[in-house]
Amino acid sequence: MSDRTTEVLVIGAGQAGIAMSEHLGVLGVDHLVVERDRIAERWRTWRWDSLVANGPAWHDRFPNLEFDIDQDAFATKDQVASYMEDYAVKIGAPIETGVEVTSVRKAPGRQGYRVETSAGTIDARFVVSATGPFQKPIVPRVVPQDAGIHQIHSSSYHNPGDLPAGAVLVVGAGSSGVQIAAELQKAGRQVYLAVGPHDRPPRSYRDRDFCWWLGVLGKWEAATPPAGAEHVTIAVSGAEGGHTVDFRKLAADGVTLVGRANAYVDGVMHFGTDLRANIEAGDANYLGMLDEADAYIERNGLDLPEEPRARISYPDPPCMTSPLLELDLADAGVTSIVWATGFGLDYDWLKVDALDDLGRPVHQRGVSPQAGLYFLGLPWLSRRGSSFIWGVWHDAKYIADQIAIQRGYFEYQGHPHSADAPVTDAPVTGAPVTGAQATGLGAVAPA
Repeated sequence: MSDRTTEVLVIGAGQAGIAMSEHLGVLGVDHLVVERDRIAERWRTWRWDSLVANGPAWHDRFPNLEFDIDQDAFATKDQVASYMEDYAVKIGAPIETGVEVTSVRKAPGRQGYRVETSAGTIDARFVVSATGPFQKPIVPRVVPQDAGIHQIHSSSYHNPGDLPAGAVLVVGAGSSGVQIAAELQKAGRQVYLAVGPHDRPPRSYRDRDFCWWLGVLGKWEAATPPAGAEHVTIAVSGAEGGHTVDFRKLAADGVTLVGRANAYVDGVMHFGTDLRANIEAGDANYLGMLDEADAYIERNGLDLPEEPRARISYPDPPCMTSPLLELDLADAGVTSIVWATGFGLDYDWLKVDALDDLGRPVHQRGVSPQAGLYFLGLPWLSRRGSSFIWGVWHDAKYIADQIAIQRGYFEYQGHPHSADAPVTDAPVTGAPVTGAQATGLGAVAPA
């Protein structure tokens, strides 16, 4: 016997779980959201102290509540966490914190799933995994743990005081890596930044934030990343009011740029020869977006100020013209490595055949081939914007609609047939009844 039942169990109370709860509530679907920590815990403890959102407050939010800050500002991590708490209260989300899910299995001989948790067993007809993309920090096995170097993942970094005195190697040139490197440099540290492949959009251009440009240019709606760019990071920053990341300027400020960190042998870190290629590819991405924006403005007759300075670049720094391929960490005084190398997925608790050979969810727009199981909050779940606060809200609506449709099928009981009723092969006319109509929930056809 289970301890309790619910129609839909949502696992995770971050932005994905809260968005899911809102749409289920609107449809009148009984549900429960469980969270092993606190609401929006990743924003609280898996971020450094000075982190801000990568999009402005007018854009990076749910549609039905604004941030209580300047709408062109970038919310701090604590403001985002408070926003999520306030939103959960606003929608009356049935969230239980301190409940860890240990296993999800198909219920034997009936619809639904049996979920074991730290607070007992829950039987649910539907399960939505809303655990998001930040599940397991990835630290490449490059430097042995016994090498005498302090190593942490960016999710464990909070401020320069976390690190022992000395120079720092930051590995990874996405949003986290560049912001941490800049913060450490301003704190007086000698910083080496390993730069891999990346996209480098303008923070703003011609009086519009890059989030706006991605919207009007239709780039948020891209269904899949460009070929070869599946794992390319985005170098963009909302720090200090928001600014375009410029690796040449970082170098001018004192950061030493190096290529990808490839190997560590006898105290020496070996870097790739790809530094220039990576930076120039980022430049091409940046300039390409400026070109698209200029063309859009001309095509639509918009009165937005020209910005010729956006195309002026700092000169190539010596670390780029004569790249450093090896670094003896001890000789350079490097005492710490910050791995800004992203996250992996961890579905060890999911005891259902719903993952591929690499442990990634198999789904179409979040709908698993396993009936009644859904995924939410993953990058590129349905589009480029899926892992953003506003994007996950729209993905959650789609999944809630799919659940409503399935409920309609489940509730169909069939119609009694008289033995004397004539049998006809005539086609049935009229529109089919959707699951939502069958349950009286209104039209909820997939978007």
